[in-house]
Amino acid sequence: MASFAAIQNEGFTVISNSLLRYYPSLKISEIEAMLLLQLESFKQMNNFFPSNNDLSERMNLSPVEVSQLIQDLIDKELLELGQKRDSEGRITNFYDLKPLYQKLDTIIDERETNANDQVRAGELTEERQSVNPLQELVRQFEIEFGRLLSPIEKQEIAAWLNIDHYNPEIVKLALREAILAQVYNFKYVDRILLNWQRHGLTTTDQIKNFLQRN
Repeated sequence: MASFAAIQNEGFTVISNSLLRYYPSLKISEIEAMLLLQLESFKQMNNFFPSNNDLSERMNLSPVEVSQLIQDLIDKELLELGQKRDSEGRITNFYDLKPLYQKLDTIIDERETNANDQVRAGELTEERQSVNPLQELVRQFEIEFGRLLSPIEKQEIAAWLNIDHYNPEIVKLALREAILAQVYNFKYVDRILLNWQRHGLTTTDQIKNFLQRN
């Protein structure tokens, strides 16, 4: 049985967690992922161009199968076959894993962007849900009237929403019509709402069309 010292003598390979986590997003198989890990392992041992036989010995594949997998990874633009000159000026080949890590960077950036977009969308949803229609209308009336509303006036707005079941957007339209007429009181707004109700106007589009015609 091998001792831990013997295992240590084999050395260790540092593998990017991004490859282990996101390789399915690269549209590659487990065998192709393992081949990339083997290439990274050889690279960390300063062997930048392991032979097909070297790779075959580490995998349950023939050298021919290894050659085909390497070509597949090159076709998928996850691996490149590069050339460089050694210290003696001779041209040597090497496997370049840079395209692999560039694609992983892109995947991580996209995931982070999507996650941030989801967080912002959730925050906007919570913000919209937290806005009470009654409070929003009270604030709008106070801004347009230039004063704080009395408790009775707030009850009047609540009645429009809860008893008369007016759409808050329709109440805003009625307020706008009152402001355009320079009439700053609730009775006038109420008469506008009743007039629209008598004409059977129940949506903002219907009211806008009615106002344009008249």
